Amino acid sequence: MLYRAFATVGGLTMLSRALGFIRDILIAAALGTGGGADAFFVAFRFPNLFRRLFGEGAFNSAFVPLFAKRLEGEGEAAATTFAQEALSGLTFILVIFSAVAMLAMPWLMVVLAPGFVFDAEKYALAVNLTQITFPYLLCMSLVALLSGVLNSMQRYWAAAAAPILLNFVLISAMLIAIALGYANTSGAGYILAIGVMIAGIVQLAMLWLAVRRAGLRLSFQRPRYTEGMRRLVQLGIPGILAGGITQINIVVGTIIASLQAGAVSYLYYADRLYQLPLGIVGVAIGVVLLPDLARKLRAGDKAAVMGGQNRSLEFALMLTVPAAVALAIAAEPIISVLFERGAFTASDTPATAWALTAFAAGLPAFVMIKVFQPAFFAREDTRTPMLFAGINMLVNVVGSLALFFLFQSLGWMPHVGIAIATTIAGWLNALLLWRFLVRSGEFAWDKRLTINLPLIGLASLLMGAVVWFAMPYITPHTAIGNALYMRVAALGGLVALGMVVFFGIVMATGVLRLSSLRGAIGKT
Repeated sequence: MLYRAFATVGGLTMLSRALGFIRDILIAAALGTGGGADAFFVAFRFPNLFRRLFGEGAFNSAFVPLFAKRLEGEGEAAATTFAQEALSGLTFILVIFSAVAMLAMPWLMVVLAPGFVFDAEKYALAVNLTQITFPYLLCMSLVALLSGVLNSMQRYWAAAAAPILLNFVLISAMLIAIALGYANTSGAGYILAIGVMIAGIVQLAMLWLAVRRAGLRLSFQRPRYTEGMRRLVQLGIPGILAGGITQINIVVGTIIASLQAGAVSYLYYADRLYQLPLGIVGVAIGVVLLPDLARKLRAGDKAAVMGGQNRSLEFALMLTVPAAVALAIAAEPIISVLFERGAFTASDTPATAWALTAFAAGLPAFVMIKVFQPAFFAREDTRTPMLFAGINMLVNVVGSLALFFLFQSLGWMPHVGIAIATTIAGWLNALLLWRFLVRSGEFAWDKRLTINLPLIGLASLLMGAVVWFAMPYITPHTAIGNALYMRVAALGGLVALGMVVFFGIVMATGVLRLSSLRGAIGKT
């Protein structure tokens, strides 16, 4: 049942991320890594941070346990009342926050991208684009609440499919910009920013209809600070900080990267690639595991809770460890094939590839955080993960600043230091969460996980070795001088080779059984 739910959310997330790559390929071709691209990525980063904070589970760390408790313990009427209180209160706060932030954006931009201050044109463009995209924050916050309602009712499809609409809208916006001749101009940035705002409205409408079809009739009411809302705030603020720490670290990295020309874009493109496996696996686990653990804890089934955590960790590492190895080894041909065209030049490829390699090293840690945090959130403990997230952020900020200027003084690529610091901070956070759960008796490796983890590691290393030795024969066909279909086919062949080797080993050793795979796919 757990794997089927992971497959549903993960499959739709995979489709969304695939469309996201098409979107980013078009953005790279039209904007490249110049000032217009940097301005748009900063403008998109802030509302996109809230999309990931709210939409990918951090807000639900507080809302889902409280809503589910009322739904199962007090009935649908009590749950609906609580959801309406949360909906009205959240809307009231975010409307005020958004209005103030949009008016204050000329001053906020000094904090969001201090390096832009020295380029008046880029600074003004970033301010304007961020003001246009800001309503997306309100829409996605409400989408997150509605997603939590649906996920608590074990209706995962609509919430997982909503991000697909974002990519459809932005792909359309980018095609319109190119068709109108705005490529490599600020006009493309304005069209994309408007597309972001429209996408938020469309996603909100889709989730609103999905909740109504699920049988809940939500409506706005006068905001009231009830006992339920007080508890939501108590859990929600630390929950958002804890659950969204990886995204907060990315924003911190963007602020520091604004001091280096093109660095914001390098980190953005690298982030998009390692976010693919993290999104497919991490988001699926974050969305599905929390309500699953909350139900099992209320039933007092500790064995089922422990089993769910073990299988989630096994599932996460089985997909992200080989992905991390492959992204690190084949970073340059991947970047070249996906992005190197138009305004994205050959000199941008190695700069982006090194950032991707550094991020890839932290991929298993980032997804382990998604596995361990629901164990705290399901018990209505958001404070402990928040403390660990605070340590994570401190290490990331200090490390990013130190490595950025150290690499700069050594003549290396400064932005790679930011990616390395993010990875180090991620591993520290994952280890702190794991250690606390083990010491409190809330997590222990079962026999199956103890056997399978070394086998997953071995299969990943063997897969990496095969890819490494195959690259000299395949990568000449991925070079920019070849036809696009040949470059894509060569990269696809390299990816397929790695997948065949890895999954062949894990299936031969019994880590993954064909019957389990069929069961997950068959009921997606």
